[in-house]
Amino acid sequence: MHLAEYQNLAARTSQARVELDDSGIPVGPSVLVPLFGLAGEVGSLLAEYKKHLRDGKAHRLFRDQVSEELGDLLWYVADVATKFGLDLDQIAADNLTKTQDRWPTERPTQVRLFDEDYPPGEQLPRQFEVELRQIVEGENVKVECWWQERMIGSTLTDNAYLDDGYRFHDVFHLAFAAVLGWSPIARSFFGRKRRSKPKTYEVEDGGRARVIEECISALVYDYARKHNYLADVAGLDYPLLKTIRAMVADREVKAHPLYHWERAILEGYRVWRLVREKNGGVVVGDLLRGTIDYKLA
Repeated sequence: MHLAEYQNLAARTSQARVELDDSGIPVGPSVLVPLFGLAGEVGSLLAEYKKHLRDGKAHRLFRDQVSEELGDLLWYVADVATKFGLDLDQIAADNLTKTQDRWPTERPTQVRLFDEDYPPGEQLPRQFEVELRQIVEGENVKVECWWQERMIGSTLTDNAYLDDGYRFHDVFHLAFAAVLGWSPIARSFFGRKRRSKPKTYEVEDGGRARVIEECISALVYDYARKHNYLADVAGLDYPLLKTIRAMVADREVKAHPLYHWERAILEGYRVWRLVREKNGGVVVGDLLRGTIDYKLA
């Protein structure tokens, strides 16, 4: 049986009369009953598992009861979908797309490079080694980034009361460049803005795009600070990744699935922790392999 067929048949057994508000959204018992029903059936499902934990093999009807509770849940899901004018087939398809975006069956590391069709002088360097040099002058600690015997970007400090290592945060931009093939800030560092296409230069490589990237870096840093700077963290919370996706919804990097963002962030923080521990070092990026690594200067 297909979900659409099930939804149509389930709708015939719904007893609540539909009442709509001024915007056409169902209100009152017609929608509260199935919503409360969902909550109640989840409780019943948990109760069955509790009995299994308590009684073990003596709970002979465990699988039958679980099947029945799941069936009731499915009915309430179908009823809620119908009440809100949604198609269960489409809901299921959209959910699989979402989960594949977050947890794909295959995870290639090589990703799309957004500047492949541009002149070589406008392409991010396919391999790079950037040295982060920490300079201590009395109580002042700052960091410089050097590439091909010249300083790139700005001299950075923590801009904080505590030493939290944020002065090394250019590592995150380099990670975005290496793993995602995207970083308006790294593109500015390397002098690889795409001037041959004025609109791309304005929208993808301009000031607003750099602000978006800095906001993402700050957002993730706040999250990482609360999770031991992602040490021994294997995955990121979905709401964080979803927020990042929303922030780049009108930028070229929107083409990346969420798991690419997750890998870029986790790999970036792996290298950042090493840079912070050693008070500097060399960040090694390879866009063709989609990797970032660390070595001593």
